[in-house]
Amino acid sequence: MSHQSIAYHPEHNHSHCIEQALAQARELCKARKQRLTAIRELVLRLIWQSHQPLGAYDLLPALAEAGFNSAPPTVYRALDFLQTQGLVHRIASLNAFVGCPSPEHAHDGCFLICENCRTVVELDAGSIINQVQTEAQALGFAVRQQTIEISGLCPNCQNPGQSSDS
Repeated sequence: MSHQSIAYHPEHNHSHCIEQALAQARELCKARKQRLTAIRELVLRLIWQSHQPLGAYDLLPALAEAGFNSAPPTVYRALDFLQTQGLVHRIASLNAFVGCPSPEHAHDGCFLICENCRTVVELDAGSIINQVQTEAQALGFAVRQQTIEISGLCPNCQNPGQSSDS
């Protein structure tokens, strides 16, 4: 993962990030013969508005403002679809969702969660995931799904007012 793709990096282009995520979602859904409906696309856009996790109830006002049914089942159905397609991840500790930067392939998540600004960054942590699988198998445990959530402080919150490059 390049440093410029990390959400708290000073040169991160968030507008490009959002548009790239939406374009990729459209392509993947088309290739998978799945419908990225207007409401599903709006929910995905809202989730990508920041790299801070959003809960279902955080999304309801924006859905109502856009003229969609803003009942909780509506947003939960959209989130379920997006999660099934690998377009978003659920951050269990926060009961919230973030966009997935690599939805083209199925993978378990490893997330760095800033306790201060709530920015979430997904790591490509295949070696960590593999180690957990190996240890679990050695104990006879059959892992079905795993998510690793690590909380701490991002560079910006560790050093307010300073660039993360210093």
